[in-house]
Amino acid sequence: MVGWVAFLWILEVVDVATGHSLDAYGIEPRRPGELLDVVPASFIHFGFGHVASNSVPLLVFGFLAALGGIRRFAAVAALIIVVDGLGVWLVAPDHSNTAGASGLVFGLFGYLLVRGFVDRRPLDIGVGLVIGAIWGSSILLGLSPANTSVSWQGHLFGLAAAFVFRRPACGRSTVPPARPLIP
Repeated sequence: MVGWVAFLWILEVVDVATGHSLDAYGIEPRRPGELLDVVPASFIHFGFGHVASNSVPLLVFGFLAALGGIRRFAAVAALIIVVDGLGVWLVAPDHSNTAGASGLVFGLFGYLLVRGFVDRRPLDIGVGLVIGAIWGSSILLGLSPANTSVSWQGHLFGLAAAFVFRRPACGRSTVPPARPLIP
């Protein structure tokens, strides 16, 4: 996660040094050519304050999510990035440009918040409760359409992965028991 966040900062340095040329990789809604920017938009930010606001939660949430396994984390992150980007592409206001890791941050927050309940794992439930207590109120403010300084669409569509990556609880099978055949 440290490498990921460092990469975001390097991209922002390059963006500033090139006169914000990377900002063009944000998502402009409902333009077919912009579908190519769905993934890159999660790595581009609009200024150092923007990347700074995403850095700490991305480090923490990403680290905690990756404790469940790197392959699972990579799949969760990829799903969040794609679903978030497509959602923004579909519903963001015309003439807007959306970019940043906020969708991933919100998606990882939602994933960590519900993962324990979905998987029925007490430790993960505890992690979700602590994450919710620490960051819950500020995360919920980012979902408000009244806050016009951020893309609530990007935040909302970031909340998508916990049920897709459901694991069975320890010792429980995901296969339902066989039902007897009644002649």
